[in-house]
Amino acid sequence: MKYLCLLILVFYALELKAQDNYEIQVYGSETVEKGKTMFELHSNYTLNGSKTVTSGELPTNHVVHETIEITHGWTTWFETGFYIFNSIGDAGRTAYVGSHIRPRVAAPSSWNWPVGVSISTEFGFQKSAFSANTSTLEIRPIVDKKWNKLYISLNPTLEKSFKGPDQNRGFTFSPNVKGSYDVTKVVALGLEYYGSTGPFFHYDPIKQQDHQLFVATDLNVDPKWEFNGGIGYGFTSNSDRAIVKIIIGRRF
Repeated sequence: MKYLCLLILVFYALELKAQDNYEIQVYGSETVEKGKTMFELHSNYTLNGSKTVTSGELPTNHVVHETIEITHGWTTWFETGFYIFNSIGDAGRTAYVGSHIRPRVAAPSSWNWPVGVSISTEFGFQKSAFSANTSTLEIRPIVDKKWNKLYISLNPTLEKSFKGPDQNRGFTFSPNVKGSYDVTKVVALGLEYYGSTGPFFHYDPIKQQDHQLFVATDLNVDPKWEFNGGIGYGFTSNSDRAIVKIIIGRRF
């Protein structure tokens, strides 16, 4: 019960648009090991999303998003990730969407900090039919901690558009939070929150914000593999109402 109360406090203590539904993931602080490469496939299906063209963007209802992520660890504290976003759907919604590159640095374990800390910067482009803001930057600080079986990760993310309707809005605040509990040595169950509140310190009205909560599971079957899956629900009119997601990764 005390762990459940802690999770609830974490989610509601934050002042809650989520990251685009191509890579639905709350980051942990660890980087990929030096000399290793991680291949990940992010798959999600929008069960209940937007149904009309809005500001030139195609609707998201009944669309499959497939994102390929390739991340290489250059040192024990520095990695670079590359994304290839794809959309699969009817009415012209099947296409290559865009690509991002994401360098990330982490506080080395030799510093012996009480929490894990890293920061990633992600920059790239996407087609206007899938995102009105076609050139964007994301700055994502990551802080996480494991207490026995309980794990919590905070990603207080800032996003900036350089081309599109939001290019003059400054940085927008998009907090992501994850809390999970190891039910067994293999299975962890938890909650993941994704949000976007609008410009930092000048938040949008709640109806224009985006808030999604996922019930998710992580499977720790093998150190070389990762699996995360879940189902999420959007709470505002600006959110996709229901999404199913799966992430499968393999280290080489």
